[in-house]
Amino acid sequence: MMMTVIFAVCAWSLIVLTIFSIWQTLQAGIKHVRKLHQIPCANCEYFTNDYRLKCTVNPIQACTEEAIYCRDFTAKTAACNAKQTGSRKRNQIKNCCRI
Repeated sequence: MMMTVIFAVCAWSLIVLTIFSIWQTLQAGIKHVRKLHQIPCANCEYFTNDYRLKCTVNPIQACTEEAIYCRDFTAKTAACNAKQTGSRKRNQIKNCCRI
């Protein structure tokens, strides 16, 4: 009888500790994701959207937590070359490079 009580207490303790550990892990994950959502690179004029060179000004800090407080951040404008896609961007490059 005594052993049954001890095993039951141990089993419930393990269940409670597992739930508590999962809860702490979820809280830490949510905190980390919120911090990552503060990275402004995707909205910066210098962000190239190319995996080889993510940022023309700070390529090492681009898309990392260090970029949250980037002093060179400039909001994208409608005329920003990185925001344009397709034939519009190609035409602008062709027109730009003519002599």
